[in-house]
Amino acid sequence: MAIPPKGGRPMTTPLDDMVEFADNPEPRCACLLLLDVSGSMTGDPVRQLNDGLAYFKECIEGDSLASLRTEVGVVSFNQFPTVVHDFSTVDGFVPPALKAEGGTKISSAINVGLDMVEDRKATYRANGITYYRPWVWLICDGRPEHDDPQEWELAKARVKQAEDDNQVAFFVVGVENADMGELDSIGNRQALKLKGLDFNSMFQWLSSSMSSVSQSQPSDTVPLSNPAGWAEV
Repeated sequence: MAIPPKGGRPMTTPLDDMVEFADNPEPRCACLLLLDVSGSMTGDPVRQLNDGLAYFKECIEGDSLASLRTEVGVVSFNQFPTVVHDFSTVDGFVPPALKAEGGTKISSAINVGLDMVEDRKATYRANGITYYRPWVWLICDGRPEHDDPQEWELAKARVKQAEDDNQVAFFVVGVENADMGELDSIGNRQALKLKGLDFNSMFQWLSSSMSSVSQSQPSDTVPLSNPAGWAEV
């Protein structure tokens, strides 16, 4: 079970979910952001990341269908993970004001995030809501410095298994001095290196991808555009 959020949208109750899905019975695509807020993100990196989150909301709001179908959740992490925003459609998404401090432990954030996604899928099923394969988006500027080696390997294996079973689509983005070798070992996709601190272009691409997904059927395979505009590929 994911830990409760500190700030942002509070965890919902079953009654809240029933009301929400009665008002908006559209299929859902959960998009979970796992965001590094360790001390090395202090200054421009975390400021640009916060600006990017606000821009992400603005971009999704510009697509009426995506705004009904995309649900955004946010987990920040340093040496501890924090659920700062529970899943909600864009009208209820309040971009958090993240602050950077502490070290980096990635495995706990992965486990909390995947638990959170599974809980949300169970809620969809309980309320008769169809859903797309959830997206998990991990952004990190370092390496797993506080991870126990066994915990790290187990977390990576969990991501790989979840992708092999088509339970999630897991993406990893490295920022500035990130250890791309370590990040590339997570899941089945090659980790991408962000160009500079261009979070806005990255979130614009993510929003566009959510729009493409929302216009498809939940069982469809959706081709994605080349991320070369914001990533070193």
